[in-house]
Amino acid sequence: MRTFFPSESYKETQLNAFYPQAWLQVERGKLSKLSLQSSSSSIESLIKVPDPPILPYFKPVDYVEVLAQIHEELESCPAHERSNLYLLQFQVFRGLGEVKLMRRSLRSAWQKASIVHEKLIFGAWLKYEKRGEEIITDLLATCEKCAQEFGPVDIAAQFPVDTGVDAGNPNDTHAVDGNPMSRHVTFKINDEDIVCDRQKISGLSAPFHAMLNGCFTESNREVIDLSENNLSPSGMRVIREFSNTGNLDEVSPDLLLEILTFANKFCCEKLKNACDRRLAPLASTREDAVDLMDYALEENCHILAASCLQTFLNDLPDCLSDHRVVDIFMNANRQQRSIMVGHASFSLYCLLSEVSINLDPRSENTSCFLERLVEFSETDRQRLFACHQLGCVRYLRKEYNEAKRQFEAAFSAGHIYSVVGLARLSHINGNKQWSYDKLTSVISTGVPLGWMYQERSLYSDANKKLTDLEKATGLDPTLTYPYMYRAASLMRKQDVHAALAEINRILGFKLALECLELRFCFYLALEDYQAAICDIQAILTLSPDYRMFEGKAAALQLRTLVREHVNNWTTADCWIQLYDRWSSVDDIGSLSVIYQMLESDAAKGVLYFRQSLLLLRLNCPEAAMRSLQLARQHASSEHERLVYEGWILYDTGHCEEGLQKAEESIKIKRSFEAFFLKAYALADSSQDPSCSSTVISLLEDALKCPSDRLRKGQALNNLGSVYVDCEKLDLAADCYINALKIRHTRAHQGLARVHYLRNDKAAAFEEMTKLIEKARNNASAYEKRSEYGDRDSTKADLDMVTQLDPLRVYPYRYRAAVLMDSHKVDEAIAELSRAIAFKADLHLLHLRAAFREHTKDVLGALRDCRAALSVDPNHQEMLELHSRVNSHEP
Repeated sequence: MRTFFPSESYKETQLNAFYPQAWLQVERGKLSKLSLQSSSSSIESLIKVPDPPILPYFKPVDYVEVLAQIHEELESCPAHERSNLYLLQFQVFRGLGEVKLMRRSLRSAWQKASIVHEKLIFGAWLKYEKRGEEIITDLLATCEKCAQEFGPVDIAAQFPVDTGVDAGNPNDTHAVDGNPMSRHVTFKINDEDIVCDRQKISGLSAPFHAMLNGCFTESNREVIDLSENNLSPSGMRVIREFSNTGNLDEVSPDLLLEILTFANKFCCEKLKNACDRRLAPLASTREDAVDLMDYALEENCHILAASCLQTFLNDLPDCLSDHRVVDIFMNANRQQRSIMVGHASFSLYCLLSEVSINLDPRSENTSCFLERLVEFSETDRQRLFACHQLGCVRYLRKEYNEAKRQFEAAFSAGHIYSVVGLARLSHINGNKQWSYDKLTSVISTGVPLGWMYQERSLYSDANKKLTDLEKATGLDPTLTYPYMYRAASLMRKQDVHAALAEINRILGFKLALECLELRFCFYLALEDYQAAICDIQAILTLSPDYRMFEGKAAALQLRTLVREHVNNWTTADCWIQLYDRWSSVDDIGSLSVIYQMLESDAAKGVLYFRQSLLLLRLNCPEAAMRSLQLARQHASSEHERLVYEGWILYDTGHCEEGLQKAEESIKIKRSFEAFFLKAYALADSSQDPSCSSTVISLLEDALKCPSDRLRKGQALNNLGSVYVDCEKLDLAADCYINALKIRHTRAHQGLARVHYLRNDKAAAFEEMTKLIEKARNNASAYEKRSEYGDRDSTKADLDMVTQLDPLRVYPYRYRAAVLMDSHKVDEAIAELSRAIAFKADLHLLHLRAAFREHTKDVLGALRDCRAALSVDPNHQEMLELHSRVNSHEP
């Protein structure tokens, strides 16, 4: 779920905060003055920071405990409960922002589905999550590999075939009242007579058997009138044929529906089942599925209903704009839901709610789907999550009394995070003190977390607010609001340098759009339009349709206005700027330059490809994939297109297919990018150490082909790494030195490794110092340099890493290990716990579990093992530790 849930206070205060024309005029030189001295009130409105959103997620206070509980339950639960447990695991990972782990949990729910309805729901959910990736299936098909894992399911094959015996004995022709029965019976329908085998028809159902062989009047009749049963003569002839053969052949849909209704009325289960199976494939379009679902629910047809459900789910999100589909989901009663979705109601409405929230969180559909989600909750954990989500939507719709009821229900059930909703509502009602006191109570009665202090800061006075925000950052440095508030406060105090430093702190490790937007405002206020346009072009690269200031202004429009006040760069200027930024490891600046270059007549495929490389480095995989697809669309030749297709496949885990695309490209034309891709993919996919010589040869071939210095520097760097692995240090050093000559700054790291392997630790340390001095983003450089210093410098470097990028886990592990070696067990565990609180990392959990095992804390170690295996179920060392600890459990 990517929807932003803004605070009400922000929306109320921002109604007149910003209109771009008030700040910028299109005519050059007519820019409204925004100097700090002359327009402080304007700046005040420009740099307002919204309250942090109320997140509509499941956010347990101790997510490790919850993950461990889920893992333990999965080990012993019945098969039909597993999908729901994986769905809960998905919700935990979503609250943590772990997109890859979320998808893996959804995939597990799909794989472990015990009924066809769960298979349909989770398959559709995975397909929905992978929107925009359809190209991968097409590309795999060109490699003669099928990837339709979430394609249409053969619904009928998922239901057992009815093998029940006929209701009567076909040879049973006993007499009634002393009169022998006729072998045949004639059914009269309007003016037509259809002669049938009496015993074959009686075998269709118990009612027919009783009517034709029992003590009813019809048992003595040779002609029975069925004209009043809404059955046509054609339908009766099909039924006669089915009674003889057990098959329905070449029957029109309308006739099948007619027979289905008749079969249901007379309890002809085999006939009904046959109609159900024949009708199911006909629900292939939304129109057909809407019509057929009515019949399925009316006539209790599980197969047809599941087929219609599959069509609706595969049409998400579009089908939710069709009121007929929505009405089916909204108005189904308990029996109809059982027919449509079996016992998977919670999973279905969880998916529908998710999609609807993404479309419009304030819509009536969203509210109604969430009401159903609460209604169909089967466990306390499901209920508290559903209530919290419904509370968030009610809050957005300003239905405050109902929002309060839902937040209270979630909070009472144990979802402590729902106190955020209660605090906001109390503040709206004018009781700010209650909000402050409630958060204080939550902080004092449990394990304090960053969001608790962040929320309490909203109800604090100025001094206490900053103290709470510092505590929030200390506990969870990934929260963006504290940085934004502190930066804005400093800007209002005209401390420009400190304000920029503060917002740059978080942009150094988390590329949050709202933080880029705030920094753009700072630059705008300072009239630094070159820096401002850099940030807005980075924003547009990440989100082309982004709207700023709570949707009041399109980022693209603002860029147009700002651009009137910066100098235009020629193509040569752009390349110079790109080299400068690339060599100084200024990834945001590089993104901005490429965005500007894309407006020129330059080859767009190459530029989009470089854009994708930067986005991957900035940990923006979705945007990177979008850029790769654009590179493919704008490729100037077939061999270039094949290279981009290869990278698309490689980046989505299809190494061998990526390699195949590279080879196809080379057959057409020998090019730098094709050889580079082949070398990269081969090095990753081959387990044979002897392939190093092939990789070296490929990189040498790449370097012989025309390319720019940016890419040749990368190739030289990679070639140096392969030479190091082959222990050819002199050749490796030559590669790194040559890369540095063309300003590939990252080659300092490879050269430092060479120095270290030559037992010159001081030279390695000095080489990494050069990288630190040149690189704008240098947390990784400090981390690498820590390997080459003495103990004090190592500690200082790793402390700097945590300051620059608190998401890097190695420094926490190192510090914890040092503390453990000093027999400071509690401090060592606390150091790991500090990071685990905001990052679900396998290595941190693994090390903490090992520490706890060492201290005989079996339950704590087991809990960490189970949580770690939720992050990576196949990690061999973790599995071994879990097995060992589990054997010691009392």
